[in-house]
Amino acid sequence: MFLAGQSTSPRTLNLEMSHSGFAFSLPGRWTAALDTMDLHLLDYSEPGNFSDISWPCNGSDCIAVDTLQCGHVPNKSVLLYTLSFVYIFIFVIGMIANSVVVWVNIQAKTTGYDTHCYILNLAIADLWVVVTIPVWVVSLVQHNQWPMGELTCKVTHLIFSINLFGSIFFLTCMSVDRYLSVAYFASTSGRKKRLVRRAVCVLVWLLAFGVSLPDTYYLKTVTSASNNETYCRAFYPEHSVKEWLISMELVSVVLGFAIPFSVIAVFYFLLARAIAASSDQEKQSSRKTILSYVVVFLVCWLPYHLVVLLDIFSVLHYIPFTCQLEAFLFTALHVTQCLSLVHCCVNPVLYSFINRNYRYELMKAFIFKYSAKTGLTKLIDASRVSETEYSALEQNAK
Repeated sequence: MFLAGQSTSPRTLNLEMSHSGFAFSLPGRWTAALDTMDLHLLDYSEPGNFSDISWPCNGSDCIAVDTLQCGHVPNKSVLLYTLSFVYIFIFVIGMIANSVVVWVNIQAKTTGYDTHCYILNLAIADLWVVVTIPVWVVSLVQHNQWPMGELTCKVTHLIFSINLFGSIFFLTCMSVDRYLSVAYFASTSGRKKRLVRRAVCVLVWLLAFGVSLPDTYYLKTVTSASNNETYCRAFYPEHSVKEWLISMELVSVVLGFAIPFSVIAVFYFLLARAIAASSDQEKQSSRKTILSYVVVFLVCWLPYHLVVLLDIFSVLHYIPFTCQLEAFLFTALHVTQCLSLVHCCVNPVLYSFINRNYRYELMKAFIFKYSAKTGLTKLIDASRVSETEYSALEQNAK
């Protein structure tokens, strides 16, 4: 929402840069280098910071948008440095938790539940998402600068985007699979269902790649001639910058939240009605677990996408773009983006660690891997008891 192409004030910036998106690379909103996540604003706290940048666009690219003159410029440093520590925490927890899930699923001879195909791919996707976090933090602590080159920008964004979309899609597929397995395909052979699940996983990765590719393609690095500062931004085709921006943001909202959440909510609701349990207490426990799947997804992702929609409305002039709104969007987008990545830490707990069968496999993998002669491994196998919620959710999914 700035006058593009030249800097006549501290708040007049190129539209492509001011709206290039999340620091991380989801379409549209997730494509700015971490200022990260300077979605609306670049480094507007430093007047003239971008006036001498040689933009990779001509006059038709750099279209005029709203120009703001705000007397008070907020200090972003406290927020950005605080978020850097939070991201490092997410990185550490996410790396450990998802690595354990991947390792145990690969090591285990039996899993106790057949949707481990989705859970394994989910953990792999979440693992790759958190692997990219240190790169974003390097940019974040430098107030949006990208010193790592254009190739690194494109590759890192592509890896992040593919795996983030993949994570969301695998959660969606798991909800559908669990309901269909219980309600319609309980008698279908396990081998046939395994083949279907593997095919679905391949299709999910292909879809995630396809959705991630367009925005990554338009990422470029630009450098300021006066201070040699480099930034990574998406530069969309000329004559349609605004249209591309809004389209990419809407793709992010629709494919990243609206459709997945609707499917997850509907199919887990149907599953809660269809589950068979041996007692009312077991059924109640199963339904609480199902509810937690829906609530966690909603809490992690709804705030971010609501703020993105607010930003889209401001671009379309449905709501006036003021200095107060700009300051709110900057803070809200940063905070809600951080919240959304907490999902990468919660997924291993929610879909793996609460399953007793999985915990048995974890014990076997870490403690009794080299203790076959002691008979402890066989003792655990003989005494396995299905976890309450998974006995209802998974026993018919095999």
